[in-house]
Amino acid sequence: MYLKSTQDQGLILKPTGRLDIDCYVDADFAGLWPHEDKNDPTCVKSRTGFVICISDCPVIWSSKLQTDIATSTMEAEYNGLSLCMRDLLPFKRLFLAVANGIGLADDVLTTFKTTVWEDNNGALTLAKMEPGRMTPRSKHYAVKYHWFRSHLSPNQVEIDKIDTNLQKADIFTKGLRTDKFRVIRKLLCGW
Repeated sequence: MYLKSTQDQGLILKPTGRLDIDCYVDADFAGLWPHEDKNDPTCVKSRTGFVICISDCPVIWSSKLQTDIATSTMEAEYNGLSLCMRDLLPFKRLFLAVANGIGLADDVLTTFKTTVWEDNNGALTLAKMEPGRMTPRSKHYAVKYHWFRSHLSPNQVEIDKIDTNLQKADIFTKGLRTDKFRVIRKLLCGW
């Protein structure tokens, strides 16, 4: 399937054989600093980008500045995880309701898997901790970002490591060199 979005380029959807949801999330810590006005508080905000795919086909994507100013790369990445989970969890519930409504076979739904791909080790470690636990450097994150950990389990949502070079959400968080942009575009759009 080819969806035309420009005169000569678009999005090529080639669903895989598996029915899974994959979410790629990334953040660019204080990405505009010092490229723009150093006195503008917006310049020190980090940018979150994520893409949610069903069967490797992108269905939801976002790129926006975080509302809080992160004090570390891990905090920016963890904030990004929290932001994407706000879209992922309701989307997953909707998807399962539609799947049940159209009578999708139980054997398909029991093997249905949701994975969030994160390339920052600190954010990954923190996300996989039991609810209520934190690291000495993450105590100030508090409830605002930790809320999603109660939704993590093998039957609900898993968070796994992805190599930075395969992180599809990189395209939403920062300006990339042409060759890197083309690699990510190929992973994401199929061309």
